[in-house]
Amino acid sequence: MRPSRRAPALSSTFRRPEREVRVNTAPDTVFVVDDDLSIREALSSLIRSVGLRVETFPSAADFLQHPRPPGNACLVLDVRMPGLSGLDLQAEFARAGEPIPIIFITGHGDIPMAVRAMKAGAVEFLSKPFRDEDLLEAIRHALEQGRVAHDEAAEVGEVRSKYASLTGREREVITFMIAGALNKQAAAELGVSEMTIKVHRHNIMRKMKVRSLPDLVRMMERLGS
Repeated sequence: MRPSRRAPALSSTFRRPEREVRVNTAPDTVFVVDDDLSIREALSSLIRSVGLRVETFPSAADFLQHPRPPGNACLVLDVRMPGLSGLDLQAEFARAGEPIPIIFITGHGDIPMAVRAMKAGAVEFLSKPFRDEDLLEAIRHALEQGRVAHDEAAEVGEVRSKYASLTGREREVITFMIAGALNKQAAAELGVSEMTIKVHRHNIMRKMKVRSLPDLVRMMERLGS
């Protein structure tokens, strides 16, 4: 079944979020994976009409073999396809630790299938035929979700880089700092003077680029410490 081809003036309603992406400046891409050529063509036309980049694939295997361009992206994915199904592809991404926001579309959907997809992190589950507006809204939400995830990953990467600049002794001291230990407690445990601990604390705050202990604690929480 084909999605509706109605294409009202959606460019005015499909607004980019005001929140600016600080690191990722590549254009947004929507990947469409569906074994039905007419569906791929209709969705490609619709998505391009609101100014988004689109790449289409006839199967999950083809998509996996194709190198993904840099930048934020989401995936519009048919559930039932020959070979690797949409749900199988979702599981592959989960196993590989490469999350991508997914919008499932299907002409054969049922409640258990939708529940499984949503529990696994799908943004939306649409049954064909669906309204253009519903798909575009799901894409808008998926791309924003991708931006947030990208920014968070970039921030965690920055924290990891700062943490990697610490010496072994500074990493020992930081564990006492985030645990709320006094300088004399850390000094006694590590067999050094309180003055040495104070010097390490100063260097840690400088290298981690924070001004307060609460800021340092929040930063380390992002690393799961």
